Amino acid sequence: MDFDQILAKCGDFNRYQFMILALFGFINIIVSMHYFTQTVISFVPDHWCYHDKLVNMTYKQIGEIYAQFGEESSCTRLEDINGPSNVTVSKEKCDKWIYNYDFGYRSMNTELNWVCDSAYKARIGQSLFFIGSVVGTLFYGLLSDKIGRVPALILSNFCGFAGDFSTIFTKSVGTFTLCRFISGLAADTNFYLMYIIVLEYIRPSMRTLGLNMAVGLFYCLGLVFTPWLAVLAGHWQIYLACTSLPILLVVLYYFVVQESAQWLVTRNDIDGAIVRLKRVAKFNGCRVTQAEFDEFRRHCQMTREMQGGDEKKTATLLDMFRTPRMRKNTLILFFKSMVITLCYDAVSRNVEGMGISPFIMFSLSALAVLPSSILLVLLQDRIGRKGMASGSLLVGGLFTAASGIAIAYQQHNHNAILLACLTIAARFGVAISYESGSQYATELIPTCVRGQGVAAVHVAGFAASFLAPYILWLGTFFKAAPSIILGVLFFAGSFVCLLLPETLNRSLPTTIEEGEVFGKGERMFDFPCLQHSHDDDEESDSELEKYKRKHSLIDAKQMESSSNGKRKQSLIDADREEQALKDAKH
Repeated sequence: MDFDQILAKCGDFNRYQFMILALFGFINIIVSMHYFTQTVISFVPDHWCYHDKLVNMTYKQIGEIYAQFGEESSCTRLEDINGPSNVTVSKEKCDKWIYNYDFGYRSMNTELNWVCDSAYKARIGQSLFFIGSVVGTLFYGLLSDKIGRVPALILSNFCGFAGDFSTIFTKSVGTFTLCRFISGLAADTNFYLMYIIVLEYIRPSMRTLGLNMAVGLFYCLGLVFTPWLAVLAGHWQIYLACTSLPILLVVLYYFVVQESAQWLVTRNDIDGAIVRLKRVAKFNGCRVTQAEFDEFRRHCQMTREMQGGDEKKTATLLDMFRTPRMRKNTLILFFKSMVITLCYDAVSRNVEGMGISPFIMFSLSALAVLPSSILLVLLQDRIGRKGMASGSLLVGGLFTAASGIAIAYQQHNHNAILLACLTIAARFGVAISYESGSQYATELIPTCVRGQGVAAVHVAGFAASFLAPYILWLGTFFKAAPSIILGVLFFAGSFVCLLLPETLNRSLPTTIEEGEVFGKGERMFDFPCLQHSHDDDEESDSELEKYKRKHSLIDAKQMESSSNGKRKQSLIDADREEQALKDAKH
């Protein structure tokens, strides 16, 4: 009896699964606010260099005066103002500004005057956030495979709280960048560790529905609410306090979320896994006999003995590169993550300079997350993980490239509505790719290295996001260049996804050996939606299942041989005792 079978008896889509999906929803809300905190606290409204004669003017009048200086109007200091068109420019740099606050919200950039020549200071903090995310993802990914998913989840979220809350008290670039680095240590482990836990405790056929609807509803809710929470708070420090304090509630997960039973099995803690499964069964009101748990224990012991016993070294991330098929799949997952994260970050943060309030633009583009999740639920279990990953990347590439070309033709006369529609369309395509990619990677990577493997995949994505500013910088030479480049990357990612095996309705690999044979023999265009029922029956007899059956039979024969040997030895010992008694009588 393997893990999926014993989990089905304990309840694999019951009360406990609904509870952890709700807790996962809460994680999505706080993660959405945490990830985009830097964007919200750095919003820069329309601003102009301060002058005494501008104090009693309306923002419209001030804008008309500065309009004659073009793009540099916000940073131009005026010497004297004798009329709307009779002004003299000062050679001195501006050190004070007049801000037209959006909805009255005072951001960090406006309070610290990090605009014009000082605008780079906020960008340094963003760079350190991404550096922190690379370090944190690797560290907590390794830690989750050492001490468990739940403790690592709590520690990473606490790190996010510490970084965001301490940012409230920063006044200099040095302390600000340090706080953003600490905050970045939590991204993206504060999300995907809970994702792994939920995935491992849910029935395979319900993973797409449960996971993607949780992400779609709660992540979308968090994104839409985030800018308006800032407006309600009115000040960036109050906003940070409101978004960071709820993170502390994740500590309570230690008492209600069960540690990954599959991970415990890979650590040879079968008793611990059974204890967690018994708790799940009790919570779900399911009755599971001790004999069934003993059968699961024997299966785990046989599997471990088949793989070399207790003396076998623990698998590491490097083991994913030792065999050819695992190496190929891992590199493809790395490349796909780099493409998706790079495009997702560039599209999601590009909400300023479009002729619409960044608060409104941020919320409108966030609305694309829910439809993308619904589409995943409707299609992913029909066309399969591979088809959805490849197709979503293809659609995302088309949306992104088309929006870039359209923007290039609108560069002198911006149509705010058109730009908003194109941005939302691009966000829709990227969101589908991001959500489908997260589930695909988590299912493909074997349980024994899932924490490290998923962490490495996310690190590759964060590392690629460093290229986003340079790709966007190419827009100064040709407006459509960034979107076209991103579109080409999308198309390349779409192609390589076809080389990955399908995971729909399959038993997931738990060891490196199983990961190597998983999906062996599949062709590039083998999709579940294109197969007939009799083909499905044949496909279900995958190489992984054959591998498990083969070694289970071998192990059963070994146990039978061992049992026969013991019985034979017992008979020999009995004969010897009987002969000894006869000799004693004589």
